[in-house]
Amino acid sequence: MSEDLMKKIQKQIDENKILLYMKGTREMPQCGFSSRVVQLLNSYKVRYETVDVLSDPELRQALKEFSNWPTFPQLYVKGQLIGGCDICVEMDQNGELEPLVKSAVGG
Repeated sequence: MSEDLMKKIQKQIDENKILLYMKGTREMPQCGFSSRVVQLLNSYKVRYETVDVLSDPELRQALKEFSNWPTFPQLYVKGQLIGGCDICVEMDQNGELEPLVKSAVGG
């Protein structure tokens, strides 16, 4: 992975309190797992950004190395990788995800 690409990823993570790397867009997810995490975040009514990894294959591959996480979506909150769909759903069911994302945006 190039240093420029690594800096780009780090910048995106640093500039967004809640960032979801996903397949597709928030309005049109391209996989069920990405869609599920978007539904969770939308239900919390928090502001978050998304990046479509399908539109940039180089970024998609680099993210797997950067995060050491092989699949998408990848949810970052306050600079920390939370995980993918299964982890987000489990955290939601345990009542952990909503307070985490709301505290990130001051809500």
